[in-house]
Amino acid sequence: MIQGQYLVRSNTPLTKSMMQLSLEGDTSAIKAPGQFVNIKLDGFYLRRPLSVCDWNENRITLLYKIVGDGTRALSRMVPGQSLDVLCGLGNGFMIDKGGKKPLLIGGGAGIAPMYGLGRVLLERGVEPTVVLGFNTREEIFYKREMEAAGLNVVVCTADGSFGAKGYPSDLMGELEHDYFYACGPEAMFRAIEAAARTSGQYSFEERMGCGFGACMGCTCRTKYGNKRICKDGPVLMREEVIW
Repeated sequence: MIQGQYLVRSNTPLTKSMMQLSLEGDTSAIKAPGQFVNIKLDGFYLRRPLSVCDWNENRITLLYKIVGDGTRALSRMVPGQSLDVLCGLGNGFMIDKGGKKPLLIGGGAGIAPMYGLGRVLLERGVEPTVVLGFNTREEIFYKREMEAAGLNVVVCTADGSFGAKGYPSDLMGELEHDYFYACGPEAMFRAIEAAARTSGQYSFEERMGCGFGACMGCTCRTKYGNKRICKDGPVLMREEVIW
């Protein structure tokens, strides 16, 4: 984990509620896709945890949804401003445990880490299929960016306004795969759990206090006792989670 001042390079809308934030700073603590950062905003007591979408030697790309006063304040940040950031938090996706044809399943804001994960898998010669789940056509984001990166992308919408009608779990029986990685709301995880026939990993979205394991405010029940989403996760193996 690194704490420092990160410079805002861009902060642009993707949809009415989704934003893309680019920060410049030390990225050496990011070791795997699926890790996150925790951002301090002036006037707010708790930091805001955001999944890392992508990174390089000095840039971090973050995707976030405007859902409250904190993220609304973040959306007003402009290039040249700086943010106090805890970088490289949590344990990311365990790449070596996956198969050769995995599904990368993202729902809503949970789509963010799937871009970086897909890029790393492609670099390793793995052929993933990315399943993006939205409620409506108007909410779709990052489809073109993922396709431009060389990823095979399948989109589904709950209302059927674009792509397949339904939810990501509905497509699992139709798409060839030997593993899955998923990030999104818990309701999506429960549906995936009912449909899955392979092993996989879940990246949990959770409200957090400290972000590094001190407060015990974000726990998940597992076969090995309660685990902290911020420090032991956010990625957990399918087989260890107690639903």
